[in-house]
Amino acid sequence: MGGTFDPIHFGHLVAASEVAHQFGLAEVWFVPTGNPWQKHDQQVSSAEDRYLMTVIATAADARFSVSRVDVDRPGPTYTADTLKELRQSLPEPTDLYFITGADALADILTWERTDEVRELAYLIGVTRPGHVLADPGVAPGRTTLFEVPALAISSTDCRERVARGAPIDYLVPAGVASYIAKRGMYRRVTTP
Repeated sequence: MGGTFDPIHFGHLVAASEVAHQFGLAEVWFVPTGNPWQKHDQQVSSAEDRYLMTVIATAADARFSVSRVDVDRPGPTYTADTLKELRQSLPEPTDLYFITGADALADILTWERTDEVRELAYLIGVTRPGHVLADPGVAPGRTTLFEVPALAISSTDCRERVARGAPIDYLVPAGVASYIAKRGMYRRVTTP
């Protein structure tokens, strides 16, 4: 499951659990992006902070692991590189599924080396209830769009709530909320 995870929240965890159940996956690897090239114009927390929050959030589920593959690779993070590196670490034959938000999957035609991504993994685009699932028009037979019965939670909303001093309890795992508070993440910077 690839994503920025800035921060990881219960919607991500429910999505991973539901996809694992529906597709009979033995495990789900969460792969926080290192340097998300499509967010170069946005403020993104450090890769190490996002990695550590993901480790904290996934620790209680034996099916979940977190990979540093993108955090440790220098330069921009491209899904094709991620999948290629993960594929090389797996025994043959192993099916590889790439889980991401349906909104991100809808932009797949703008990704680097899209054909390689489609060849390396089966694509699963997940979304929250109430969001329109639109066929991205790629990889017929190798793509599934999946609505996850999760709360309407987004990382953007979590960051905005912290910035205005609103609680994020029960939106993110307690350990992640504590990490965010301890590190002073997402707070608005006020000038005197």
